[in-house]
Amino acid sequence: MGRAKYIQSPCVMICTLDENDICVGCLRSLEEIGRWPDANTDERIEILDRITERCSDAG
Repeated sequence: MGRAKYIQSPCVMICTLDENDICVGCLRSLEEIGRWPDANTDERIEILDRITERCSDAG
């Protein structure tokens, strides 16, 4: 499977990490940020699902 160019990065250009190394702008981990350019559609959806979970956990 090739790159999933139609699922855009959730980056909002607020690139600051919290104490758990999660970006406060897009809520991705450093690993997820690094993986994004090469991630296929399924991987990108999984990352977006984890972001949704982090939003829910944050209240």
